[in-house]
Amino acid sequence: MTMNKYELAVVVSAKIEDDERAQVIERVKALVERFGGQISDVDEWGKKKLAYEIQKMREAYYYFIHFEADATVPGEIEQRIRIMDNVIRYLCVKQEA
Repeated sequence: MTMNKYELAVVVSAKIEDDERAQVIERVKALVERFGGQISDVDEWGKKKLAYEIQKMREAYYYFIHFEADATVPGEIEQRIRIMDNVIRYLCVKQEA
């Protein structure tokens, strides 16, 4: 079984405290690992202006989690990340080798 490389972009609410935001990212990372994904790095872009207002917010925190996993994993992650508190947007894309 070959592993694919993925990038998971996670946009986290700016309305929460730093430690709460760190917990959100820890939960996302735990989710990736729970389904057998191997995280290579987490890129924290910090607070950025949103292209449009989401949930009355104009800014949010951006994170990019790079990992390797089987093809079934992104679907599993997206199903669960969709209902996570304080994650306002997410996108998982396959990286070309």
